[in-house]
Amino acid sequence: MKLIIAAIKPFKLEDVREALTEIGVRGMMVTEIKGFGAQSGHTEIYRGAEYAVNFVPKIRLEVVVDSAAADQVVETITKTAQTGKIGDGKIFVLDVQQTIRVRTGETGSEAI
Repeated sequence: MKLIIAAIKPFKLEDVREALTEIGVRGMMVTEIKGFGAQSGHTEIYRGAEYAVNFVPKIRLEVVVDSAAADQVVETITKTAQTGKIGDGKIFVLDVQQTIRVRTGETGSEAI
């Protein structure tokens, strides 16, 4: 099993959720986060004063899938979340050693 963590632009969340649902992803965790990458934040003008925005709002999306489906999920997130502009995000893929469904005690692939 693989844990796929994606940091994406907030306005792309619903598109990504729909695309993942279409390919059979049954669950995901979503968290509002702030961070910066290559763009290192930006400056904005508010009421005539310029100030630095060091942390940019993002969405952290976490999905656990069978290893065989990981490439398709990564490809779907990449295509759907991409705008072609700086700050589109990052995707990380990690190995998952064990998964347990608390309600039923199911483990492994049955738990996802």
